Amino acid sequence: MKSDLRWVIGGFGLGMASALNTTIARAEQPLSVVYPPDNHETIATQIFLIGTADPNGEVTVNGEAIDRSPAGHFAPSVPLQLGENRFTLRHGSEELTLTVRRISGEPPAPVGAAFGEGSLIPSVDIARLPNEPICFGAIAPPNAEVSVALADQIIPLLPQPDGVALPPNSAVLTAQNQPQAVSAAQTYQGCAAFPTVGTLGQPQFQLQVGGERVRQSASAIEILSPTQAPVVEVSAASGTARSGPSTDYSRLTPLPRGTRAAVTGREGEWLRLDYGAWIRASETQVVPNAVPPRSLIRSVRAQQTDGWTDIVFPLQVPVPVSVQQGDRRFTLTLHNTTAQTDTIFLSDDPIIQRLDWQQIAPEQVQYTFNLHSEQQWGYKLRYEGTSLILSLRHPPALTRRSSLAGIRILLDPGHGSSEDLGARGPTGVPEKDVTLIVSKLLRDRLLERGATVYMTREGDDDLYPQDRVDQIERLEPTLALSLHYNALPDQGDAVNTAGIGTFWYNAQSHSLAMFLHNYLVETLDRPTYGVFWNNLALTRPTVAPAVLLELGFMINPVEFEWIVDPQAQERLADALADGIVEWVEQTQPQ
Repeated sequence: MKSDLRWVIGGFGLGMASALNTTIARAEQPLSVVYPPDNHETIATQIFLIGTADPNGEVTVNGEAIDRSPAGHFAPSVPLQLGENRFTLRHGSEELTLTVRRISGEPPAPVGAAFGEGSLIPSVDIARLPNEPICFGAIAPPNAEVSVALADQIIPLLPQPDGVALPPNSAVLTAQNQPQAVSAAQTYQGCAAFPTVGTLGQPQFQLQVGGERVRQSASAIEILSPTQAPVVEVSAASGTARSGPSTDYSRLTPLPRGTRAAVTGREGEWLRLDYGAWIRASETQVVPNAVPPRSLIRSVRAQQTDGWTDIVFPLQVPVPVSVQQGDRRFTLTLHNTTAQTDTIFLSDDPIIQRLDWQQIAPEQVQYTFNLHSEQQWGYKLRYEGTSLILSLRHPPALTRRSSLAGIRILLDPGHGSSEDLGARGPTGVPEKDVTLIVSKLLRDRLLERGATVYMTREGDDDLYPQDRVDQIERLEPTLALSLHYNALPDQGDAVNTAGIGTFWYNAQSHSLAMFLHNYLVETLDRPTYGVFWNNLALTRPTVAPAVLLELGFMINPVEFEWIVDPQAQERLADALADGIVEWVEQTQPQ
């Protein structure tokens, strides 16, 4: 298990070693704590202690008795003070001691006449267009005079009122995602614009306080020529476009290999493309002597292939694209493109009812596919030369009711291998073993109902998330389910958080996520943790509806007993199989 500084959803980083024993130990189990490890560091204000002991007698933490499940498991949350926190657990003659260190999550205030360590902004070399505002920032002592000197300009940095800090995305999972006031250090900010193309050099920060003067250089700044902007081409199989220059920013529609765009900004290893998205430089290559890519588009033609409709957009150059899915609609936007369209070929089609298009901006052409059905089954985007190929998947056809004949389902048992164990229950049982057991039970039931089933792993395979995604994209199943069991960041409440959680990303997966979630909660009489839109590797595939299920909380002492109970596992597999059949049936055309 990792601290919430590095924690990611569903226990994707929560793991230690143990072998699965589906029999719940109720006697002769020694006092043990599986999380946190000794000398653990966290920024959380509290932490849960996950462990077990013989159910007879009481367990105390620093002299206070704690609640336990009937099998003897526990997960109390205890408050943390800044600095070192020492916890002593006792059960009869057994004793365990561990230390947890809470560190501050706020930037440290400077000591004396100095800038806060690592606080100067920009923190990496950047490039911008002429007259585009460039903002500078620093942490400095209160009542200081702070300024920046660059390219014959002196930019005053003014003290800012106490601001707020946004919590990490994971905070929504513990219902603690409200902004929090930050006042530990004084920030100074100011902006300026520079008209001259060229390298401006390093801005010189200066502060003066109490008669002392301090100077410090920051990262270099360059102003790009708008008429001689470098052009890059996406060299990765799928270029990850983002809303800003780091992985903290949201993903946008991936860019197919071959996409070209001009570079209008740079921040460290990130490039800003002319249509506004950012991409890592390592996913691109420079196109020598190229002018900023612009294309005309005239005719468009649709054709049916085996299970798909391919729509071909002939272009002069591969341009950036954006996709948006909605109810009975699929919208494709071509950037840096101008229409000269008079003719489009689209006859009767299994999925497309009508295609509409419009020039929504001077260099944006938008195509709206009005669909026969609310449920969408997958899409693919690729460039062949300079022509963009959009493939829309046809709906599956059931050969008979209450059967999955003709349906191909991929099951992904979460985690696996000695390195990726997933979350751990109070006895040390790893998530990876339980997900494999339930996945195999579900596989057998789906096969009985006529489905073709693929498994990303059959044993302790060492698979990265992208390895699993690659299998989905290669096999093109009708739908894909990734099975997991849940955990929480340190700030969470392991005792009072339980239930089934479901995660989706593409709109085509929403119906499946909602239906399976509600079906499992109602059929099994389980608590609901909720349904989440979430940017996860196993929810992002576009070739099929893809859902990630968190089937309970490994760290909840009571729910853990349900998770590892063989009869409950059988009932869970039955409910999942029946729910899949019902959802597939309800999506069939009437």
